[in-house]
Amino acid sequence: MTALSFAPFQDLADKLLPHTIAERADGSHDVSHLHRVWTNVCAIRNKEGGDPEILIAATLLHDCVSVEKNSPFRSSASRLAAAKAGELLSEMGWDEERIDAVAHAIEAHSYSANIAPTTLEARILQDADRLDAIGMIGVARLFYVSGRMGSHLYDPTDPQAKSRELDDKRYATDHFKTKLFTLAQGFQTATGKQMAQTRHERAERFLREFMEEVGAPEC
Repeated sequence: MTALSFAPFQDLADKLLPHTIAERADGSHDVSHLHRVWTNVCAIRNKEGGDPEILIAATLLHDCVSVEKNSPFRSSASRLAAAKAGELLSEMGWDEERIDAVAHAIEAHSYSANIAPTTLEARILQDADRLDAIGMIGVARLFYVSGRMGSHLYDPTDPQAKSRELDDKRYATDHFKTKLFTLAQGFQTATGKQMAQTRHERAERFLREFMEEVGAPEC
């Protein structure tokens, strides 16, 4: 199915991965994204604990329903994914309690859904997924998604938005301030917070150097 390892749950991954492929190709939510999130999950779980089987199922299925960033139904994506995950795991014979645990983790991982995580596994998945939205990976995904949405890289007349409102639907670099730079403050676990701070500083450095190159350095 894939050369990427989801050890020690490769058998489960091979069963679930066919159900994670979105109808529309999205390079910011592909199998490599799932693998990076699983890597982050493992790094956090190694220090924080958590049920590994619930975590791998939630990781693999957290984006199993695709809704575009600019869709009015975006905030419902995680609930739809949780419902689909529940159906898949029920067909595989999982018990209701563990299905509910996976479903909650999936529902709560989403930024736009604004659902508070109430279990350790949900907190870990939310942190692991958001780690993929900041740092250098976050920067790459930001520009990738902005390109798909038809945005400009930046406003050449006012790159720093000093005399205008931020508009990340028109200008990709505005998204650093409207969302990306806010994410590091909302992490749920101590390990996630430490990892997030390192990546946040990388993203700040990127934007600072980007603005220098377009002739709009910070005063």
